[in-house]
Amino acid sequence: MQTIMLICCYHFLSIVLYCLWAFVPDEWLHSIGLTYWPQKYWALAAPIYLLVALMIFVLLLFGVNFNNTAPLDSVDNITDVYAQGQRTECSRKGGIPRLRDVSISEVNQMFYLSPKM
Repeated sequence: MQTIMLICCYHFLSIVLYCLWAFVPDEWLHSIGLTYWPQKYWALAAPIYLLVALMIFVLLLFGVNFNNTAPLDSVDNITDVYAQGQRTECSRKGGIPRLRDVSISEVNQMFYLSPKM
């Protein structure tokens, strides 16, 4: 809890110092003896660079995910190696069945075939 509070205080202090450096004219900073500061150009450039880097990262992340995803007509979207060896019997008669993947044939039978009367 104390470390979180300390991090929040440092974060707030850094935002206050950033805003002071960005908005206070250089003459005022030089008059109080603060002369070694970055150029005011970086007050806008650094956040813009960070946002552009974040957007590039998100786009690359989406691209990698799309590249690693199987196509829609692939059999890998229906089943995988983990679904092959699942036990289907119930643990007790009348009990809750085990959690398992439902095969595509069972899904089609439940939704698209008419019930036999």
